[in-house]
Amino acid sequence: MYEAQRREEIQQIIQMFIDERLVGRLEKLTAEDPKREAIAEQFAFENWVGDAARRVSQLQVVTHALKATHPDAKGSSLYVEPTSLSEVSLVGSHVLPDDFSGDVVGNAAALDVYKFLQLQHAGRSLLELALEGDAAFSAALSDNPEQAKEWAEAFASIIQPKGSEASHARAKQLYWLVDGDPTDDADFHLLAPLYATSLAHLVFRRINADRFGEAAKEARQARRNNEPSEKGYSDYPNLAVQKLGGTKPQNISQLNSERGGNNYLLASLPPKWKSQGVKPPLNTDTVFKRFGRRREVRWLAQGLVRFLKTEPPESRHTRDKVDGYVAALIDELVLFASEFQVLEPGWSADSACRLPVEQQLWLDPWRSEEDAEFAQQREQGEWPEEIRAAFARWLNAWLKPLGVGDNEHSEWQARLRRQLVTLQEELFYV
Repeated sequence: MYEAQRREEIQQIIQMFIDERLVGRLEKLTAEDPKREAIAEQFAFENWVGDAARRVSQLQVVTHALKATHPDAKGSSLYVEPTSLSEVSLVGSHVLPDDFSGDVVGNAAALDVYKFLQLQHAGRSLLELALEGDAAFSAALSDNPEQAKEWAEAFASIIQPKGSEASHARAKQLYWLVDGDPTDDADFHLLAPLYATSLAHLVFRRINADRFGEAAKEARQARRNNEPSEKGYSDYPNLAVQKLGGTKPQNISQLNSERGGNNYLLASLPPKWKSQGVKPPLNTDTVFKRFGRRREVRWLAQGLVRFLKTEPPESRHTRDKVDGYVAALIDELVLFASEFQVLEPGWSADSACRLPVEQQLWLDPWRSEEDAEFAQQREQGEWPEEIRAAFARWLNAWLKPLGVGDNEHSEWQARLRRQLVTLQEELFYV
């Protein structure tokens, strides 16, 4: 009797989900539209469940995703229960709680099937019931026991890799010495690290709560007011943002899409010292004026102009020489910016700061720890491209006597982008 009641309850939950989707489809059609009957038939209970059981093969629930490494990688992603992992002292996927968020990779058009499997009954998702081989869940899918079992097994297969496990040429791979002889190929294993997407999502949500949550805001305000507070807050110095997927974060995974492609990187840096001679760039409309006055920068820029004035032949030697000058100027730009980035956060909020917004976002990154609006601009804006364009304009101004124009501007902009990007993953320091 109890199992029959559970079967009926699960069936009602599924029916409500299907009905909601049907209403969403029909409300776009007029009452006389001949398509209504065909759509209603498509959303009949067993028709929809059967179609979902077929389409579930286009998805995979994972805890470790491959495409975060490279969006064109075609190998396997994996689903690993955190409780099955070894307990170690370092933070890893083994620390995930029981209600961790599984990620989804595959065809975005089939994501309604995953939403279906996330429906809850008595505090447990339908996916959990499918994985446990729950009899009531299986019976709720169809009156035909064989058909119901087949569909339940299809839904449970969503955590299984599609095809045999494989890596890919565009996936990260490394050789790991497992025996003592590095000259013997047989003593190496080839490892293919995967992105711990469920862990990354938990970290992202935790950091966002610590940075922008109401409790954290109240605690920070109390500190500014020199008042007591029962609530504490956490800071994350030198936090960086890694963008995955570009303008199409859903191509990486569902959780990556929910984050807008943003993934936090905690600092792993040597200590920094503060230069006593560096002052905030106030009362100026651009920092590139100060950048151009640096001795090393002037020496490099003048050297590049002198070299190009000799009208060198178009050859590999010429290209390498120009590349060397431009790369050194970019290194100087990074060093120049780092001097301002270690100043007391918030200097760009001074009324005397006349820098454009993109230069404030670039040079005063830790202001975002206290200024939520500033942090949002920094994470979601297009300011890095504007900085690259400003650098290109500055360099073109030096080379103006040589008759440079838009082509050279685009080239300097592209070189700055390439030099500051590793594996197509941009760090928002520059």
